[in-house]
Amino acid sequence: MRARYRIPLNAALAVSALAAGTVAYAAGFEVRSFRLRRVTVPVLPPGAPPLRVLQVSDIHMVSGQNKKRRWLQSLAGLRPDLVINTGDNLSDPEAVPEVLDALGPLLEFPGAYVFGSNDYYAPRLRNPARYLAERSSGRHGLNGNAPARNVPRNPWWLLRDTFDEAGWVNLTNTRGQLKAAGAEIALTGLDDPHIRRDRYEAVAGGPEPDADLSLAVVHAPYLRVLDAFTTDGYPLILAGHTHGGQLCVPFYGALVTNCDLDTDRVKGLSHHEAAGRRSYLHVSAGCGTNRYTPVRLACPPEATLLTLTPTTT
Repeated sequence: MRARYRIPLNAALAVSALAAGTVAYAAGFEVRSFRLRRVTVPVLPPGAPPLRVLQVSDIHMVSGQNKKRRWLQSLAGLRPDLVINTGDNLSDPEAVPEVLDALGPLLEFPGAYVFGSNDYYAPRLRNPARYLAERSSGRHGLNGNAPARNVPRNPWWLLRDTFDEAGWVNLTNTRGQLKAAGAEIALTGLDDPHIRRDRYEAVAGGPEPDADLSLAVVHAPYLRVLDAFTTDGYPLILAGHTHGGQLCVPFYGALVTNCDLDTDRVKGLSHHEAAGRRSYLHVSAGCGTNRYTPVRLACPPEATLLTLTPTTT
């Protein structure tokens, strides 16, 4: 009788050990294994010098995350020409001072920002299986789901005031312009589509004809937003939100994007096509997680240095 159950028992123990080891790796190592992604995007006018854009996203700072804070500070050593923050800086209402300390050296550079839902609202404990259910039903955030009730708010205005004081351009459903490395950069941004705060009609009209480059910026890369930006002719769209899938299957990839973007474009550089036009899309996997799911698997935390170069045609 014992021999009959020996193999299943051994298999169960092996599976349990593998699962425990995976969780320990995801929560103890990879979630703090910060990386810098480097990509080159040919979107500048012919003959223009390269422009180096640092994108930071989905910091989700929790008080006491000192390694993340020091790593973000170290990114200033890259000396970027422009910094773009694509939102979700907070995962703890008490962590505003630590976010500002982490980003302090980067505030010395020209920059712009949008906010995400986690800047506005404190995180809640969720069953991770809901993300799979939302993917199958096509509902994400407030895009088909009922509004959350009695959710505590984060002090997002403290971030806004400090970013604005440093000269970063607030792109909350608005357009702005700045100079970086001698180039005139026009920026068009939207508030977070994940909680249906995007108002494209307020910023429609396409790139600024007199700018050297026009960029589109949004937190969550919902298709309605990507379609609008691409149809209007923006050469490059920057977004975050997806965490790169956060818990990915090795050698397979992401299972969810937490929006209606396909998993093939969950992170990194790709294209988006709409109305016969094509834009580059860069989605940052971000460098943090919700405080209630502090794990990453096959998806290290990251920031991205995009080197923009002249077009080849």
